[in-house]
Amino acid sequence: MTNENTKAGYGDESPIAAFATTPGNSALTLIRCSGKNSIELISSVFLSAKGKDASQFIETAGNTIVHGWIISAGEKIDEVLVSVFRAPKSYTGEDSLDICCHGGGAAGNAVMNIIKNAGFRDALPGEFTFRSFMNGKIDLTRSESVMELVSAKTDLGRRHAVSRLGGSLEKEINELKNMLVQVLAAAEIFLDYSEDEISADSDEEKAGRLPKREVAMDVLKRLKELAASWHLERIYQEGITLVIAGPPNAGKSSLFNSLLKEDRSIVTEVPGTTRDWIEAFVSIEGIPVRLIDTAGLRDSADSVEKIGIERSRKLLEEADLVLYLLNEDEINNKNTSCLSEYLYIWNKCDISPLPKPFPIQNINPISVSAKTGEGLKELYTEIISAINKQTADLKSNDRFSSASVGTVRQKKLVDAACIALEEAFALEENEEPLDLIAPLLRYAVNSLGEITGEVSTADILEEMFSRFCVGK
Repeated sequence: MTNENTKAGYGDESPIAAFATTPGNSALTLIRCSGKNSIELISSVFLSAKGKDASQFIETAGNTIVHGWIISAGEKIDEVLVSVFRAPKSYTGEDSLDICCHGGGAAGNAVMNIIKNAGFRDALPGEFTFRSFMNGKIDLTRSESVMELVSAKTDLGRRHAVSRLGGSLEKEINELKNMLVQVLAAAEIFLDYSEDEISADSDEEKAGRLPKREVAMDVLKRLKELAASWHLERIYQEGITLVIAGPPNAGKSSLFNSLLKEDRSIVTEVPGTTRDWIEAFVSIEGIPVRLIDTAGLRDSADSVEKIGIERSRKLLEEADLVLYLLNEDEINNKNTSCLSEYLYIWNKCDISPLPKPFPIQNINPISVSAKTGEGLKELYTEIISAINKQTADLKSNDRFSSASVGTVRQKKLVDAACIALEEAFALEENEEPLDLIAPLLRYAVNSLGEITGEVSTADILEEMFSRFCVGK
């Protein structure tokens, strides 16, 4: 997609079309169409199964499915079902159609070519959702939740995205913005009129301090709760990084395969088999976990293995949680440090029982056997406990269950509103005049308006929607 095409596409009413499903080995393929005269254009390449002419198709009521054929020069291309949606009762707010044709690349591509020849252009990434926003069908928080829902890795992530799609964040932001507007309006009244001309409701207002101060403080408190929710939402969306590390031949790859429940890592008795890291996603308690098997940590003269070891050490620094496998060599060198974000594991307990008492101070390893499955249930419980410790404070926030921040863009704007309010309170404490405080209140209001799209610019919208997938 070129910048020229982007500028020419977003914001116009031209008819657009895109695959809503990827053509391939499936029973069905869905093509989405929307825009001005889209129903009339499809009628020009459609033959009803009941022999109705094009004029009758054009008169089809909204929310109706029509059975027929896509045709070209009288030739039947594919048998289809066409769902007709009429403005404004459609996803985009425009006349729209969903064409359900047969699966496989040939059928879908043939239908798409006929549609484009009829007058449709390729939809830009996120253009259907962009039009939905521009036509007032959804706000920006709901728009972004569409891609969150498509990208959800676990059922819990899906549920949170659905909550925002249902308007939970929009409702919270609008409520906080309206509260701030009341504070701003009261402040501007004091700026526009003298103290003798208006009736002050409180001693603070009589003294010239920030009007409706308690309201503004409540807004700041709730905004900080929203900002804090982003950390947990990021975990639900992107997952936590769990790294399996330790010396060579400690059974890291075997444990990786056991947790993944499939053979992804090569397992041999030769130390240093894993030269680089391997990763896969698993779901643990509804949280996506990026599970990484790393190269064995040791001094090596092999240049390739050394690169893998350095990468492993870097991953250890970035990890949210580390499963560190111990063996007899680790006991003998006694260089192992006790780190809070590490779960220490004594693997291969089926052939080498856990020494008791354990010779390394302050370390109490979990005894497991990746080969026989012994101790894996207990290890899984410890992993869940470690994950829950990282998210306990955020999960205890009652407000989080009803509204949460779902994207970096939203988080930055909530932070901007918080900073503006904190600066406003700091100026008030220094007894600065309201004409210095009021612009900060307005900035906070505008930041919240930008979250929902009430305040926006074409460049911001274009950049945001261009990250969507085509067909959404």
